[in-house]
Amino acid sequence: MSESPSFPPLHLTGATGYVGGQLLPMLESAGYRVRCPVRRVVPALENPSCAHEICLGDALNRASLSRVLQGVAFAFYLIHPRGRAARFERKNRDAAKNFAAAARAAGVCRLIYLGGLGSPNEELSSHLRNLQEAGASGAQLIGFRALVVLGSGRLSFDLTRALVERLPVMLTPRWVAVAAQPIGIAELLEVLLAALALPKPRSRINEIGGADRISYGGLMPEYARHRSLRRRMIPVLVLTPRLSSPRLGLVTALCARVERFLVDSIRHPAVVRNSAAARDFAVRPAGPRVAIRAALAAEDLTLDAAPLFKVCGNDGKRPDRMPPEFGHRIVDSASDCANLSPKTAFAASRQTGGRTGWYFANGLWRLRSWIDRLLGGAGMSRGCRGEYDLKLDDVVDCWRMVAFEPGDRVRFMTEMKLPGCAWLEFTVEPLDANARILQTAVFDLHGLLGRAYGYNLYSIQRIIFGGMLHAIARAAVRRSRKEGTDVAVRT
Repeated sequence: MSESPSFPPLHLTGATGYVGGQLLPMLESAGYRVRCPVRRVVPALENPSCAHEICLGDALNRASLSRVLQGVAFAFYLIHPRGRAARFERKNRDAAKNFAAAARAAGVCRLIYLGGLGSPNEELSSHLRNLQEAGASGAQLIGFRALVVLGSGRLSFDLTRALVERLPVMLTPRWVAVAAQPIGIAELLEVLLAALALPKPRSRINEIGGADRISYGGLMPEYARHRSLRRRMIPVLVLTPRLSSPRLGLVTALCARVERFLVDSIRHPAVVRNSAAARDFAVRPAGPRVAIRAALAAEDLTLDAAPLFKVCGNDGKRPDRMPPEFGHRIVDSASDCANLSPKTAFAASRQTGGRTGWYFANGLWRLRSWIDRLLGGAGMSRGCRGEYDLKLDDVVDCWRMVAFEPGDRVRFMTEMKLPGCAWLEFTVEPLDANARILQTAVFDLHGLLGRAYGYNLYSIQRIIFGGMLHAIARAAVRRSRKEGTDVAVRT
């Protein structure tokens, strides 16, 4: 990307966070030269094809901020340190003061800040109060307040999802009835980007939210409708945020300490009281129904567009007990390395099913086929059209090929009778002079029955898919030896 004099360097604090990580590619696409300060080098940001600059900087170290803010015209402040309550407040306050002072000393023209939505006249939780205190700088400040952001990976959305997916009956405390105006992540990003193009206004704080006022108690059934789930909510007035937070920690896999801060903040209405932002910005946020649908659709699009192990796998490292999750999906990933060419390794992974079989535990595959036929499915009786020339949409036993990149990746989708759906993908990548085979299985299991099915069979699936991956590597080795190449397998 060419550097234009009309686009001076832009500072993005929080590029590794949820909002900053999604704002970064939008800024680059718009032509900005982005400088990303990090406390330590993050591999996810080290992409030679991108135009951003990575530098070491810590908001709790004013000297490091002074260096990275030199020559910067615009700066985003999108970080909020977390930790124990007292330490959380102190770190959040110190980081904001350091950044404001460094921005003023460096001559930053415009500082764009994102904090929590709430009224300063109310007795706010320590979480919201300290987020709002960050809006103090001698530079021109354009602040935004938005508490409930709906997007995959955002804590408020993931908490709602976790409760609805796991609990068919929910005992709801009083805080779920507090009004809020959730905004979709895509619309929030549009507003942040639009703040760069505003004519030079005086410093101000903008309250932004979605089109509709709705409570967490309203978000839960709305999410359930999108997932076609039936959920019952029973109000319990004696449950306070302090009592309900430990209960949430038992239900969800999210960090219990962060949940406590979030639930503590939910006690206070998060609604827009000043409509100035609606006049100044052309972005018109939609309601929660559209935002939830967009969040779920974005997950599906991400899964369709990239290798599964990069999106939702664990880079081939398998956990000992509970399966990792991507959204509402259960994930199993594993890897195996062989001292052979990626082309040979890919050929073996592609030739699964049909006459070749599934390399491991074929008896269990036949048993599952018999159960599937008992349930009205086709089982494994359809075979495959050909071992070496499979094409998109071809059927392989109980699977259908839905993605294929020659020499790199093949993905199958199950057509067995399941309380949901499942995908199995093989990706081969070069590793020095060798090949690394990555296998990822993703189960999108519906409702309580689906989750019970997935969790109960997870241990068996690990054995089957793990043995299958190792057998594929062995098969690739045998094929290579037939061609006269001496190889070895490393697991």
